[in-house]
Amino acid sequence: MEAGARGIHWKLLILSCLLADGMSQDFGQTQFICTSVPKDMDICAATLQNSVPGEDLKSTVMQLRETVLQQKETIMNQKETIRELTSKLTRCESQSASEPGDARGGGRRKEMGTKNTMGDVSRGPTDTLAQLSRTLQSLKQRLENLEQFSRTNSSVQANSLKDLLQNKIDDLEKQVLSRVNGLEEGKPGLRNESEQRGRVDSTLTSLHQRITDLEKGQKENRPLDKFQLTFPLRTNYMYAKVKKSLPEMYAFTVCMWLKSNASPGVGTPFSYAVPGQANELVLIEWGNNPMEMLINDKVAKLPFLINDGKWHHICITWTTRDGVWEAYQDGVMRGNGDSLAPYHPIKPQGVLILGQEQDTLGGGFDATQAFVGDMANFNIWDRKLSVGEIYNLATCSSKAQVGNVFSWLETSIEVYGGASKWTFEACRQLN
Repeated sequence: MEAGARGIHWKLLILSCLLADGMSQDFGQTQFICTSVPKDMDICAATLQNSVPGEDLKSTVMQLRETVLQQKETIMNQKETIRELTSKLTRCESQSASEPGDARGGGRRKEMGTKNTMGDVSRGPTDTLAQLSRTLQSLKQRLENLEQFSRTNSSVQANSLKDLLQNKIDDLEKQVLSRVNGLEEGKPGLRNESEQRGRVDSTLTSLHQRITDLEKGQKENRPLDKFQLTFPLRTNYMYAKVKKSLPEMYAFTVCMWLKSNASPGVGTPFSYAVPGQANELVLIEWGNNPMEMLINDKVAKLPFLINDGKWHHICITWTTRDGVWEAYQDGVMRGNGDSLAPYHPIKPQGVLILGQEQDTLGGGFDATQAFVGDMANFNIWDRKLSVGEIYNLATCSSKAQVGNVFSWLETSIEVYGGASKWTFEACRQLN
Protein backbone atom coordinates (compact mmCIF):
# COMPACT_ATOMS: atom_id res chain seq x y z
CA MET A 1 0.00 0.00 0.00
CA GLU A 2 2.84 2.32 0.93
CA ALA A 3 4.65 1.42 -2.27
CA GLY A 4 1.53 2.32 -4.28
CA ALA A 5 1.24 5.69 -2.57
CA ARG A 6 4.89 6.34 -3.21
CA GLY A 7 4.41 5.54 -6.93
CA ILE A 8 1.55 8.02 -7.19
CA HIS A 9 3.67 10.62 -5.39
CA TRP A 10 6.41 10.09 -7.96
CA LYS A 11 4.02 10.58 -10.84
CA LEU A 12 2.58 13.78 -9.42
CA LEU A 13 6.05 15.13 -8.86
CA ILE A 14 7.12 14.31 -12.41
CA LEU A 15 3.93 15.87 -13.83
CA SER A 16 4.60 19.09 -11.93
CA CYS A 17 8.10 19.15 -13.35
CA LEU A 18 6.82 18.62 -16.93
CA LEU A 19 4.25 21.39 -16.57
CA ALA A 20 6.94 23.65 -15.20
CA ASP A 21 9.08 22.70 -18.19
CA GLY A 22 6.27 23.71 -20.58
CA MET A 23 5.82 27.06 -18.82
CA SER A 24 9.53 27.76 -18.90
CA GLN A 25 9.45 28.29 -22.66
CA ASP A 26 8.45 31.90 -22.09
CA PHE A 27 11.45 32.68 -19.86
CA GLY A 28 14.47 31.86 -22.00
CA GLN A 29 17.00 29.11 -21.12
CA THR A 30 15.81 27.62 -17.83
CA GLN A 31 16.52 24.12 -16.47
CA PHE A 32 14.45 22.15 -13.97
CA ILE A 33 15.66 19.10 -12.06
CA CYS A 34 13.19 16.50 -10.80
CA THR A 35 13.96 14.20 -7.88
CA SER A 36 12.19 12.08 -5.25
CA VAL A 37 11.03 13.65 -2.02
CA PRO A 38 9.97 11.81 1.16
CA LYS A 39 6.24 11.74 1.78
CA ASP A 40 6.18 14.06 4.82
CA MET A 41 8.82 16.53 3.59
CA ASP A 42 8.13 19.96 2.12
CA ILE A 43 8.98 19.86 -1.60
CA CYS A 44 10.26 23.43 -1.72
CA ALA A 45 12.56 22.89 1.24
CA ALA A 46 13.90 19.54 0.16
CA THR A 47 17.50 19.09 -0.86
CA LEU A 48 17.90 17.86 -4.41
CA GLN A 49 19.53 14.51 -4.65
CA ASN A 50 21.19 12.98 -7.68
CA SER A 51 19.28 9.85 -8.27
CA VAL A 52 18.50 8.04 -11.52
CA PRO A 53 14.91 6.79 -11.99
CA GLY A 54 14.29 3.28 -13.12
CA GLU A 55 12.96 2.02 -16.48
CA ASP A 56 9.33 2.19 -15.36
CA LEU A 57 9.84 5.82 -14.34
CA LYS A 58 11.29 6.69 -17.76
CA SER A 59 8.27 5.11 -19.44
CA THR A 60 5.91 7.12 -17.24
CA VAL A 61 7.78 10.32 -18.04
CA MET A 62 7.46 9.71 -21.79
CA GLN A 63 3.74 8.98 -21.52
CA LEU A 64 3.10 12.08 -19.48
CA ARG A 65 5.13 14.23 -21.89
CA GLU A 66 3.17 12.90 -24.84
CA THR A 67 -0.11 13.57 -23.00
CA VAL A 68 0.89 17.16 -22.31
CA LEU A 69 1.87 17.76 -25.94
CA GLN A 70 -1.40 16.28 -27.20
CA GLN A 71 -3.40 18.49 -24.85
CA LYS A 72 -1.41 21.51 -25.97
CA GLU A 73 -2.10 20.70 -29.64
CA THR A 74 -5.81 20.20 -28.87
CA ILE A 75 -5.98 23.59 -27.17
CA MET A 76 -4.33 25.27 -30.19
CA ASN A 77 -6.80 23.59 -32.57
CA GLN A 78 -9.72 24.67 -30.43
CA LYS A 79 -8.45 28.25 -30.41
CA GLU A 80 -8.23 28.20 -34.22
CA THR A 81 -11.76 26.79 -34.45
CA ILE A 82 -13.08 29.49 -32.12
CA ARG A 83 -11.44 32.21 -34.26
CA GLU A 84 -12.93 30.74 -37.44
CA LEU A 85 -16.43 30.49 -35.95
CA THR A 86 -16.17 34.03 -34.62
CA SER A 87 -15.23 35.28 -38.09
CA LYS A 88 -18.16 33.46 -39.70
CA LEU A 89 -20.56 34.80 -37.09
CA THR A 90 -19.34 38.35 -37.75
CA ARG A 91 -19.90 37.94 -41.50
CA CYS A 92 -23.40 36.56 -40.95
CA GLU A 93 -24.30 39.47 -38.68
CA SER A 94 -23.02 42.02 -41.21
CA GLN A 95 -25.02 40.38 -44.04
CA SER A 96 -28.17 40.35 -41.93
CA ALA A 97 -27.73 44.04 -41.17
CA SER A 98 -27.41 44.87 -44.89
CA GLU A 99 -30.63 43.06 -45.89
CA PRO A 100 -33.63 45.24 -44.96
CA GLY A 101 -37.04 43.71 -44.78
CA ASP A 102 -36.40 40.54 -42.75
CA ALA A 103 -37.27 42.17 -39.44
CA ARG A 104 -39.73 44.64 -40.94
CA GLY A 105 -42.97 43.85 -42.62
CA GLY A 106 -42.53 46.09 -45.65
CA GLY A 107 -39.35 44.73 -47.22
CA ARG A 108 -38.54 41.65 -49.20
CA ARG A 109 -35.45 40.01 -50.60
CA LYS A 110 -34.64 40.11 -54.27
CA GLU A 111 -34.25 36.83 -56.13
CA MET A 112 -31.20 36.90 -58.36
CA GLY A 113 -30.45 35.00 -61.56
CA THR A 114 -34.06 34.42 -62.64
CA LYS A 115 -35.67 35.57 -65.86
CA ASN A 116 -38.09 38.44 -65.65
CA THR A 117 -40.98 37.26 -67.79
CA MET A 118 -43.72 39.09 -65.94
CA GLY A 119 -43.50 42.53 -67.50
CA ASP A 120 -41.02 45.37 -67.53
CA VAL A 121 -37.39 44.47 -66.98
CA SER A 122 -36.38 45.18 -63.38
CA ARG A 123 -34.27 48.32 -63.22
CA GLY A 124 -33.04 51.03 -60.88
CA PRO A 125 -34.36 54.58 -60.65
CA THR A 126 -31.91 55.85 -63.28
CA ASP A 127 -32.96 53.17 -65.81
CA THR A 128 -36.63 53.86 -65.09
CA LEU A 129 -36.22 57.57 -65.75
CA ALA A 130 -34.38 56.84 -68.99
CA GLN A 131 -37.22 54.56 -70.12
CA LEU A 132 -39.80 57.21 -69.22
CA SER A 133 -37.85 59.84 -71.13
CA ARG A 134 -37.78 57.65 -74.24
CA THR A 135 -41.50 56.98 -73.92
CA LEU A 136 -42.26 60.68 -73.59
CA GLN A 137 -40.14 61.41 -76.65
CA SER A 138 -42.06 58.77 -78.60
CA LEU A 139 -45.38 60.27 -77.53
CA LYS A 140 -44.19 63.72 -78.53
CA GLN A 141 -43.22 62.49 -81.98
CA ARG A 142 -46.65 60.94 -82.43
CA LEU A 143 -48.28 64.14 -81.22
CA GLU A 144 -46.28 66.21 -83.71
CA ASN A 145 -47.43 63.88 -86.45
CA LEU A 146 -51.02 64.39 -85.37
CA GLU A 147 -50.51 68.15 -85.34
CA GLN A 148 -49.29 68.02 -88.90
CA PHE A 149 -52.31 65.95 -89.88
CA SER A 150 -54.71 68.33 -88.11
CA ARG A 151 -53.18 71.34 -89.89
CA THR A 152 -53.90 69.80 -93.26
CA ASN A 153 -57.42 68.68 -92.29
CA SER A 154 -58.46 71.56 -89.92
CA SER A 155 -60.44 69.27 -87.63
CA VAL A 156 -61.82 70.95 -84.46
CA GLN A 157 -62.02 67.62 -82.66
CA ALA A 158 -58.43 66.77 -83.54
CA ASN A 159 -57.24 70.16 -82.23
CA SER A 160 -59.04 69.77 -78.90
CA LEU A 161 -57.67 66.26 -78.43
CA LYS A 162 -54.23 67.50 -79.37
CA ASP A 163 -54.38 70.18 -76.65
CA LEU A 164 -55.54 67.63 -74.09
CA LEU A 165 -52.72 65.25 -74.95
CA GLN A 166 -50.16 68.03 -74.82
CA ASN A 167 -51.33 68.90 -71.30
CA LYS A 168 -51.05 65.25 -70.28
CA ILE A 169 -47.49 65.07 -71.59
CA ASP A 170 -46.57 68.24 -69.72
CA ASP A 171 -47.94 66.72 -66.50
CA LEU A 172 -45.89 63.57 -67.10
CA GLU A 173 -42.72 65.60 -67.59
CA LYS A 174 -43.38 67.34 -64.27
CA GLN A 175 -43.72 63.95 -62.56
CA VAL A 176 -40.43 62.77 -64.06
CA LEU A 177 -38.74 66.01 -62.95
CA SER A 178 -40.14 65.56 -59.45
CA ARG A 179 -38.68 62.06 -59.27
CA VAL A 180 -35.30 63.34 -60.44
CA ASN A 181 -35.32 66.01 -57.72
CA GLY A 182 -36.27 63.40 -55.14
CA LEU A 183 -33.29 61.26 -56.13
CA GLU A 184 -30.93 64.23 -55.94
CA GLU A 185 -32.15 65.22 -52.46
CA GLY A 186 -31.18 61.98 -50.75
CA LYS A 187 -33.95 59.78 -52.12
CA PRO A 188 -36.69 60.79 -49.67
CA GLY A 189 -39.43 59.88 -52.13
CA LEU A 190 -38.33 56.32 -52.88
CA ARG A 191 -40.73 54.94 -50.26
CA ASN A 192 -43.58 55.72 -52.62
CA GLU A 193 -41.68 54.38 -55.66
CA SER A 194 -44.23 51.71 -56.58
CA GLU A 195 -47.14 54.10 -56.01
CA GLN A 196 -45.61 56.79 -58.25
CA ARG A 197 -44.71 54.31 -60.93
CA GLY A 198 -48.26 52.95 -60.88
CA ARG A 199 -49.65 56.43 -61.49
CA VAL A 200 -47.16 57.12 -64.29
CA ASP A 201 -47.85 53.77 -65.96
CA SER A 202 -51.58 54.40 -65.75
CA THR A 203 -51.16 57.85 -67.32
CA LEU A 204 -48.94 56.45 -70.08
CA THR A 205 -51.49 53.74 -70.87
CA SER A 206 -54.23 56.36 -71.08
CA LEU A 207 -52.06 58.51 -73.35
CA HIS A 208 -51.28 55.59 -75.65
CA GLN A 209 -54.98 54.78 -75.91
CA ARG A 210 -56.04 58.37 -76.63
CA ILE A 211 -53.38 58.85 -79.30
CA THR A 212 -54.24 55.49 -80.85
CA ASP A 213 -57.93 56.44 -80.97
CA LEU A 214 -57.02 59.74 -82.59
CA GLU A 215 -54.82 58.01 -85.13
CA LYS A 216 -57.60 55.60 -86.03
CA GLY A 217 -59.48 58.59 -87.43
CA GLN A 218 -56.74 58.98 -90.06
CA LYS A 219 -57.03 55.48 -91.54
CA GLU A 220 -59.51 56.51 -94.20
CA ASN A 221 -57.14 59.26 -95.35
CA ARG A 222 -53.91 57.28 -95.77
CA PRO A 223 -52.71 54.20 -97.73
CA LEU A 224 -52.79 51.01 -95.68
CA ASP A 225 -49.02 50.48 -95.98
CA LYS A 226 -48.04 53.96 -94.75
CA PHE A 227 -47.69 53.18 -91.06
CA GLN A 228 -45.13 52.08 -88.50
CA LEU A 229 -45.20 50.02 -85.31
CA THR A 230 -43.74 51.54 -82.15
CA PHE A 231 -42.54 49.46 -79.18
CA PRO A 232 -41.52 52.11 -76.59
CA LEU A 233 -40.71 49.82 -73.65
CA ARG A 234 -39.00 46.46 -73.12
CA THR A 235 -41.98 44.40 -71.89
CA ASN A 236 -43.44 40.95 -72.48
CA TYR A 237 -46.89 42.24 -73.47
CA MET A 238 -46.28 44.67 -76.36
CA TYR A 239 -46.30 42.87 -79.71
CA ALA A 240 -48.06 42.50 -83.04
CA LYS A 241 -49.36 39.22 -84.47
CA VAL A 242 -49.56 38.51 -88.19
CA LYS A 243 -53.04 37.22 -88.97
CA LYS A 244 -51.98 34.46 -91.35
CA SER A 245 -49.29 31.80 -91.21
CA LEU A 246 -46.38 31.34 -93.60
CA PRO A 247 -46.40 28.66 -96.30
CA GLU A 248 -43.68 26.05 -96.70
CA MET A 249 -40.65 27.86 -98.15
CA TYR A 250 -37.45 26.52 -99.72
CA ALA A 251 -36.08 30.05 -100.02
CA PHE A 252 -37.02 33.44 -98.62
CA THR A 253 -36.16 37.12 -98.42
CA VAL A 254 -37.27 39.17 -95.43
CA CYS A 255 -36.86 42.97 -95.43
CA MET A 256 -37.87 45.79 -93.07
CA TRP A 257 -37.11 49.29 -91.83
CA LEU A 258 -35.90 49.51 -88.22
CA LYS A 259 -35.01 52.36 -85.87
CA SER A 260 -33.71 51.77 -82.36
CA ASN A 261 -31.20 53.04 -79.84
CA ALA A 262 -31.78 50.26 -77.31
CA SER A 263 -28.79 48.91 -75.43
CA PRO A 264 -27.67 46.26 -74.91
CA GLY A 265 -29.28 44.70 -77.97
CA VAL A 266 -32.34 45.90 -79.90
CA GLY A 267 -34.22 42.68 -79.05
CA THR A 268 -36.33 40.54 -81.40
CA PRO A 269 -37.84 42.27 -84.46
CA PHE A 270 -39.72 39.09 -85.40
CA SER A 271 -40.04 35.39 -84.57
CA TYR A 272 -41.82 32.54 -86.36
CA ALA A 273 -42.68 29.40 -84.37
CA VAL A 274 -44.25 26.14 -85.55
CA PRO A 275 -45.54 23.16 -83.55
CA GLY A 276 -42.53 21.43 -82.02
CA GLN A 277 -40.04 24.20 -82.90
CA ALA A 278 -40.23 27.65 -81.31
CA ASN A 279 -37.17 28.88 -83.24
CA GLU A 280 -38.20 28.00 -86.79
CA LEU A 281 -37.27 31.48 -88.05
CA VAL A 282 -36.07 34.24 -85.70
CA LEU A 283 -34.18 37.53 -85.98
CA ILE A 284 -32.74 38.57 -82.61
CA GLU A 285 -30.08 40.80 -81.06
CA TRP A 286 -29.90 39.94 -77.36
CA GLY A 287 -27.53 41.39 -74.77
CA ASN A 288 -24.05 42.11 -76.07
CA ASN A 289 -24.28 39.47 -78.81
CA PRO A 290 -24.41 40.46 -82.50
CA MET A 291 -27.68 40.18 -84.36
CA GLU A 292 -28.45 36.57 -85.26
CA MET A 293 -30.70 34.72 -87.69
CA LEU A 294 -32.05 31.39 -86.38
CA ILE A 295 -33.51 28.75 -88.69
CA ASN A 296 -34.62 25.51 -87.03
CA ASP A 297 -32.40 26.48 -84.05
CA LYS A 298 -29.31 26.81 -86.29
CA VAL A 299 -27.57 30.19 -85.99
CA ALA A 300 -25.84 32.65 -88.33
CA LYS A 301 -24.31 35.85 -86.93
CA LEU A 302 -25.23 38.92 -88.98
CA PRO A 303 -23.00 42.02 -89.39
CA PHE A 304 -25.72 44.59 -88.69
CA LEU A 305 -25.12 47.79 -86.66
CA ILE A 306 -28.45 49.56 -86.29
CA ASN A 307 -28.89 50.80 -82.71
CA ASP A 308 -27.87 54.40 -83.41
CA GLY A 309 -31.38 55.86 -83.28
CA LYS A 310 -31.59 56.23 -87.08
CA TRP A 311 -33.71 54.43 -89.66
CA HIS A 312 -31.97 51.51 -91.38
CA HIS A 313 -33.20 49.16 -94.08
CA ILE A 314 -32.16 45.51 -93.66
CA CYS A 315 -32.73 42.41 -95.79
CA ILE A 316 -31.80 38.75 -95.29
CA THR A 317 -31.97 36.18 -98.08
CA TRP A 318 -31.70 32.40 -97.66
CA THR A 319 -32.02 29.24 -99.75
CA THR A 320 -32.38 25.71 -98.44
CA ARG A 321 -29.77 24.45 -100.90
CA ASP A 322 -26.53 24.45 -98.89
CA GLY A 323 -28.12 26.92 -96.47
CA VAL A 324 -26.68 29.93 -98.33
CA TRP A 325 -27.54 33.33 -96.80
CA GLU A 326 -26.81 37.01 -97.46
CA ALA A 327 -27.29 40.07 -95.24
CA TYR A 328 -27.91 43.60 -96.60
CA GLN A 329 -27.97 46.88 -94.67
CA ASP A 330 -29.12 50.08 -96.40
CA GLY A 331 -28.93 48.40 -99.80
CA VAL A 332 -25.34 47.10 -99.43
CA MET A 333 -24.39 43.47 -98.76
CA ARG A 334 -22.55 43.37 -95.41
CA GLY A 335 -22.04 39.61 -95.07
CA ASN A 336 -22.86 36.14 -96.38
CA GLY A 337 -22.35 32.49 -95.53
CA ASP A 338 -23.63 28.96 -95.96
CA SER A 339 -24.56 25.81 -94.01
CA LEU A 340 -27.42 27.58 -92.22
CA ALA A 341 -30.01 24.78 -91.77
CA PRO A 342 -29.28 23.31 -95.23
CA TYR A 343 -32.09 21.33 -96.88
CA HIS A 344 -34.54 22.25 -94.14
CA PRO A 345 -37.60 23.98 -95.63
CA ILE A 346 -39.39 26.59 -93.50
CA LYS A 347 -42.44 24.76 -92.15
CA PRO A 348 -46.02 26.03 -92.54
CA GLN A 349 -48.85 26.37 -90.00
CA GLY A 350 -46.90 28.52 -87.55
CA VAL A 351 -47.31 31.83 -85.72
CA LEU A 352 -45.48 35.00 -86.83
CA ILE A 353 -44.95 37.59 -84.06
CA LEU A 354 -43.43 41.06 -84.41
CA GLY A 355 -41.56 42.49 -81.41
CA GLN A 356 -41.21 39.35 -79.26
CA GLU A 357 -39.29 36.04 -79.18
CA GLN A 358 -41.49 32.96 -78.73
CA ASP A 359 -40.54 30.19 -76.30
CA THR A 360 -43.81 28.42 -77.03
CA LEU A 361 -46.13 28.56 -80.01
CA GLY A 362 -47.58 32.09 -79.94
CA GLY A 363 -46.34 32.90 -76.41
CA GLY A 364 -43.71 32.40 -73.73
CA PHE A 365 -42.41 35.94 -74.20
CA ASP A 366 -39.39 37.15 -72.21
CA ALA A 367 -39.18 40.89 -71.56
CA THR A 368 -35.38 40.87 -71.83
CA GLN A 369 -35.65 39.73 -75.47
CA ALA A 370 -38.35 42.17 -76.56
CA PHE A 371 -37.75 44.60 -79.42
CA VAL A 372 -37.53 48.28 -78.45
CA GLY A 373 -37.88 50.84 -81.23
CA ASP A 374 -39.82 51.43 -84.45
CA MET A 375 -40.55 49.09 -87.36
CA ALA A 376 -42.02 49.64 -90.82
CA ASN A 377 -42.39 48.01 -94.25
CA PHE A 378 -41.91 44.42 -93.05
CA ASN A 379 -42.18 42.17 -96.14
CA ILE A 380 -41.48 38.50 -96.91
CA TRP A 381 -40.93 36.79 -100.26
CA ASP A 382 -40.66 33.05 -100.97
CA ARG A 383 -37.62 33.56 -103.19
CA LYS A 384 -34.20 35.18 -103.09
CA LEU A 385 -34.40 38.80 -104.27
CA SER A 386 -31.66 40.11 -106.53
CA VAL A 387 -29.15 42.76 -105.48
CA GLY A 388 -30.98 45.30 -107.65
CA GLU A 389 -34.37 44.51 -106.13
CA ILE A 390 -32.98 44.95 -102.63
CA TYR A 391 -31.34 48.25 -103.62
CA ASN A 392 -34.67 49.52 -104.97
CA LEU A 393 -36.29 48.79 -101.60
CA ALA A 394 -33.53 50.51 -99.60
CA THR A 395 -33.53 53.62 -101.81
CA CYS A 396 -37.33 53.89 -101.99
CA SER A 397 -37.40 53.44 -105.74
CA SER A 398 -40.74 53.47 -107.51
CA LYS A 399 -39.76 50.01 -108.79
CA ALA A 400 -39.64 48.57 -105.25
CA GLN A 401 -41.81 45.48 -104.80
CA VAL A 402 -43.94 44.28 -101.90
CA GLY A 403 -43.75 40.80 -100.39
CA ASN A 404 -45.67 38.01 -102.09
CA VAL A 405 -45.86 35.95 -98.86
CA PHE A 406 -46.48 38.83 -96.45
CA SER A 407 -46.88 42.50 -97.34
CA TRP A 408 -46.97 45.44 -94.92
CA LEU A 409 -50.67 46.32 -94.50
CA GLU A 410 -52.56 47.50 -91.42
CA THR A 411 -55.26 44.94 -92.10
CA SER A 412 -52.71 42.08 -91.94
CA ILE A 413 -51.66 42.46 -88.29
CA GLU A 414 -53.19 42.72 -84.81
CA VAL A 415 -51.51 44.93 -82.19
CA TYR A 416 -51.43 44.11 -78.46
CA GLY A 417 -50.32 45.58 -75.13
CA GLY A 418 -49.80 49.22 -76.00
CA ALA A 419 -47.64 48.78 -79.11
CA SER A 420 -48.96 51.46 -81.45
CA LYS A 421 -49.56 52.08 -85.14
CA TRP A 422 -49.33 55.53 -86.58
CA THR A 423 -48.84 57.29 -89.90
CA PHE A 424 -45.38 56.86 -91.31
CA GLU A 425 -43.65 56.77 -94.65
CA ALA A 426 -40.07 55.56 -94.32
CA CYS A 427 -38.84 57.10 -97.54
CA ARG A 428 -40.19 60.54 -96.62
CA GLN A 429 -38.14 60.42 -93.40
CA LEU A 430 -34.97 59.94 -95.45
CA ASN A 431 -35.48 63.01 -97.63
